[in-house]
Amino acid sequence: MRNLFKYPDITATNLLKALLNMSLDNEYMSILTSNSFDKKQQLPLNYINYDIIAGVGAVDVLKSNTESFESLKNHHNIKKDWFFGYLSYDLKNEVENLKSQNHDAFGVNNLLFFQPEYVLLLKDNQLEIQTFQSKDDCDKFVTAFSFEKLEGEPPTVNFNQRDTKESYIDKIENIKSHIQKGDIYEMNYCQEFYAEQIKLNPELVFADINKEMSTPFSAFLKLEKQYVLSASPERYIKKSGRKIISQPIKGTRKRGGSTTEDLKLIEELSTSEKDISENIMITDLVRNDLSITASKASVKVDELCKIYTFEKVHQMISTISSKISEDIHLADVLRTTFPMGSMTGAPKLKAMELIEKFENFKRGIFSGAVGYITPEGDFDFSVVIRTILYNLASQYLSIGVGGAITIKSDSLEEYEECLIKAKPLFEALNFNIDD
Repeated sequence: MRNLFKYPDITATNLLKALLNMSLDNEYMSILTSNSFDKKQQLPLNYINYDIIAGVGAVDVLKSNTESFESLKNHHNIKKDWFFGYLSYDLKNEVENLKSQNHDAFGVNNLLFFQPEYVLLLKDNQLEIQTFQSKDDCDKFVTAFSFEKLEGEPPTVNFNQRDTKESYIDKIENIKSHIQKGDIYEMNYCQEFYAEQIKLNPELVFADINKEMSTPFSAFLKLEKQYVLSASPERYIKKSGRKIISQPIKGTRKRGGSTTEDLKLIEELSTSEKDISENIMITDLVRNDLSITASKASVKVDELCKIYTFEKVHQMISTISSKISEDIHLADVLRTTFPMGSMTGAPKLKAMELIEKFENFKRGIFSGAVGYITPEGDFDFSVVIRTILYNLASQYLSIGVGGAITIKSDSLEEYEECLIKAKPLFEALNFNIDD
C-alpha cells in the first residue's frame, strides 16, 4: 500500500525542470504533461487530467512479446498499482494473425510497463506524491529537486529518408489503386526520417519541443537506454470508472501567420470533404471497436469533426464514448481497440496488411500508445505521433510521420502535410528538410 504525501506551491514549470534533471540519474522515468498551465486555447472535453503526472524509478518492470495483454491483465491483478509505459504498434501481430518483416533499427518490446517507486500528480500547483517510502524519505526526494534550466545546445541532425519524395508519391498512387478496387476505404501510410551515430541530450531536446509545441499529451519516457520524446495532440483512449472515451484526430492544417489567415485555414479544414470523410470513417471504426466491450446502446459520438487549435497546427477531432460493465478488465478494452484506427485505416485488418506491404520500416513505439494505468484499473493513453524516438545504446534517432490516404488524396499534398507535422521536430534538431 502506497503512502500519500502532499506538497503545496510547486509550479508545473518548476516540476518539469526537476523531473528532467532527475531523469539523468534514473533508468526509468515517465513524465506526462498536459501543458494546461500555459494553454490559451480551448480543448476538447476531458482532455486534461493533471498538469503533470509522472512515474520515477522502477520497483518492477513488465516486458512482453507474447500474450502481452494477458500478461498485463495478470500483472495488474496481482500488483493493483500504478503502471507507466507503452503499447508498441506491433502488438497488432498478437491481436491479429499478422507479422512484421520490415526493417527494425530501433528494437523494442511489444509492451513495456514499469511500476514506479514514486508517482507524482500535479494539479493547480499542488503536488501529491504516492510512494512506498516513508515521509522522511519522500521529503528528501522533494528536497533534492533541482529547478535549474538544462544546459547545452541540441545537435544539428541530418536526417535520411526511407522514402524519397518520388517513391512516396508512387506508393500513394498504388495505395489509391487498392482503394479503387475496394480492398480498403482508407489507410494511414507512414514514412521514417532517421539518423545514425547521433549523440543527443534527450532531456534538453524534450524541454525544447515541449516549449515550442505545448501539446496536451506531451510525454517524456526514459526506459533504460530508450527514449520517447513526444508532442502528441491525440488521445487514444481513456478509462474513468465504467466510462471509456476515444478522441481520434483526422485532418490537419498549419497555423497561419495572422488571425485572419488562421480563420481562413480553419474554415478550409472544417469544410474539407476529404478530411471530413477521413474523420467520419475513423469515427465509425472506433464506434465499432468500443462496441465490443460496451454495455448495450452505450456507444455515443459526443463530438464529430470539431476543429481545435494547437500551438503549431489546427486539428479535426471527434470524441466517441461508451460504458462498460464492471466485469470488463482494462486489458480487454485495450486489446479490442488496439491499434487505434487513426493509425491504421479501414477496414482495420486489411489496412494493416497493406501497411506492412508498402511501408519499409517497423513502427515499434511510433503510432503505438504511451500512458499510465492506476491501481483501480483506470487509464489514459495518447497516440505516439509528433514524436522523436532515440536509442542511446545504438545512437539511432527516428521520426515517423504519416497521414490518412483516401481516394480523394493528392499525393503531393499528402507528402507536404507530413512535412508540416514533422517540421517542429526537425527544427528542434536544427534540420531543414528544404536544404
